[in-house]
Amino acid sequence: MRIQVPRPADRLLPVLAALVTVLFWASAFVAIRHVRADFTAGPLALGRLLIGSLVLAAVALPRRRRWPDRREWTLLAVCGLAWFGVYNVALNAAERRVDAGTAAMLVNVGPILIAVLAGVLLKEGFPSRLLAGFAVAFAGVLVIGLATSSRAGADGTGVLLCLLAAVGYAIGVVAQKPLLAGLPALQVTWLACAIGTIGTLPYGPALVREIGAARPSSIGWVVYLGALPTALAFSTWAYALSHTTAGRLGATTYLVPPLAVLLGWLVLAETPAPLAIAGGALCLVGVILARSRRRQPAPPADPPVAPPAVPVPAARP
Repeated sequence: MRIQVPRPADRLLPVLAALVTVLFWASAFVAIRHVRADFTAGPLALGRLLIGSLVLAAVALPRRRRWPDRREWTLLAVCGLAWFGVYNVALNAAERRVDAGTAAMLVNVGPILIAVLAGVLLKEGFPSRLLAGFAVAFAGVLVIGLATSSRAGADGTGVLLCLLAAVGYAIGVVAQKPLLAGLPALQVTWLACAIGTIGTLPYGPALVREIGAARPSSIGWVVYLGALPTALAFSTWAYALSHTTAGRLGATTYLVPPLAVLLGWLVLAETPAPLAIAGGALCLVGVILARSRRRQPAPPADPPVAPPAVPVPAARP
């Protein structure tokens, strides 16, 4: 039997996909904060998801596909409403009260919830390195929070909205993982995004009014949110998730808070404190630890096999 050895590209592509997701999701925190003067929470979520659904449909529809069965539609509905719907509305509302970096840090209790839900519902278990990595990365998040909380002016409602977004995010990821065993990542992302769009349609009239009064730059940021942090980044996330466990990939998103703090400094002039940089370094260490795998001990070598004895011919009398 021929053993197929994974090519280096097969291992590298999911990592690159996860990094693309992390970068664009970090930028989304800054973009949401940037347009808060022109768009309220619900209309912003609908505008973002509508753009994302159109972009994903343009790419997904020409491809051959299998339509989901009843069980898959149920999981898609959970993923679309919880992650694309509740998550976006709650996060948009939260960022009207807290800054982009703080919101990113608070939402990143999500990977902890993902690890717990995936360990119980998806039978992924609780590897020791994964839990240790979560502990280190979450400590980094807390350090960043201590460094920025005095400047952020975060109120209790904003914090609770971020935690609600984290719950929606965790539920969505755990519902998405089983879908990727039978459906392409792009199709799962498109259908979940479309369901989220339908769920936010009641905000349609408000979106029309706000677009009419918004600055062109803010409208451009909404298009950006839909095309890149939604259509592209959610697709690369689904691709990466199809190649690893939900808990391990969730740990990767601990890179989002330090990146969001950095982008907030560059775009919104929110200067990070030195302690926040130290927290970001802890996040990196935690991600590396959580994604590492314990080396399996080499199997014991088989004892040497003695060559068969050569019979010695008997002496002739």
